[in-house]
Amino acid sequence: MSPADAPKKLRYEAVKELVIALIHDQKLVPGDRLPSSAELVETSGVSSISVRRALDELEREGRIQRHQGIGTFVAQPRIISEPSRLGDLLATLGGGANEKTITTELISLRVGMPGATIAKTLRISSGQPVWEVVRGRSVAGQPAIVERAILPLQVVPSLDESYLADGGSLYKFLANQHGILDHSEEQYIEVALPGALERSWLNLPARELAVTVKGVSFNQEGVPFDCFQQTYPAQRFVFYVSGSKEHQLLSAPDRDDWTVTSLTT
Repeated sequence: MSPADAPKKLRYEAVKELVIALIHDQKLVPGDRLPSSAELVETSGVSSISVRRALDELEREGRIQRHQGIGTFVAQPRIISEPSRLGDLLATLGGGANEKTITTELISLRVGMPGATIAKTLRISSGQPVWEVVRGRSVAGQPAIVERAILPLQVVPSLDESYLADGGSLYKFLANQHGILDHSEEQYIEVALPGALERSWLNLPARELAVTVKGVSFNQEGVPFDCFQQTYPAQRFVFYVSGSKEHQLLSAPDRDDWTVTSLTT
């Protein structure tokens, strides 16, 4: 194909390339301010509609962040999550996250009664109590993940509230205190509206979708010991998944029944 036959570049694509080149050439880093829409219109010589489309796409791709009334900035790199990797949550994170930037808040720790799907997945009766641990993880000061773990008391008789509040690994605690090892996991991923708690803690705008990973962990004897749920802001993460064709869950759990009822009022 000759240069004359090459497809003509759309105007918004030229603006995208202009912004990417600006970030590269000026060695801008996350948090650095970018030119305003009006400045890009003047620099590129295209319409405000083309500039707005270019910025919309750059924001969806995770390259920039826009704050109304403040400006446009180079975005933090997206965090890589490998949810199929065995072990505690922090071991699954890479890219824009590391241990030094991650902080933990223990949102709640309670004992309750499992919903029907939880009881079936954990292979316990609906009358057997479970722990529910809910923790929030922030990356570089920004709320990033809400993590729920549901564990049967008959398998996990005790938990350490202070340890969990300090961000300690739940699975390391289970291994050290109760001899429970995470031998295999099964999970599924969905993009949906988050629950009220997740939306509030993650500061998500109304109607914004989130990525939710739901699954179950099995010990070395194939006994399920943890139903977990992790909720992520969709635009901050990239997910890498690998796994096995073997699975022990009969079907994907009903997301409307992934619940625990408190024993106290």
